[in-house]
Amino acid sequence: MQSRVSGAFGALIFVQAAHSVEEYVGRLWESFPPARWVSASISRDLETGFLIANVSLVAFGLWCWLWPVRREWASAGLFAWGWVVLETVNGVCHPGWALRQGRYTPGLATAPVLFLVAIYLAIQLRRDASVGGHYAESEGEPPDHEL
Repeated sequence: MQSRVSGAFGALIFVQAAHSVEEYVGRLWESFPPARWVSASISRDLETGFLIANVSLVAFGLWCWLWPVRREWASAGLFAWGWVVLETVNGVCHPGWALRQGRYTPGLATAPVLFLVAIYLAIQLRRDASVGGHYAESEGEPPDHEL
């Protein structure tokens, strides 16, 4: 089961990278207030701030995948569920923003893929937990199969 979680998590980070490229090419920081705020909090040059934020996000995702998730750290489930929440919200907000604007907005094309891969990862995490796998364990508590 761990390979399914790891594969789904890796796919989610790959799709996030593609999503970040779509947002950058479409200059999302110019049209989406939260992206503008994040960009401005990093740099006076909004484009640079946006680029730094997205490169950092993808780099953090790669780190999460290469170390906690693939090496099955005790914290791996927390990282994976955090990404599920982040990308589910991302996958819902982009279409909502596009509907509100009444047109395509940067990130809309890849957002549904993010949403679907995040849901797939959640399913794999739940399946792993249902069989008492690694992602079911939490620090300080024995896994169900050891009770």
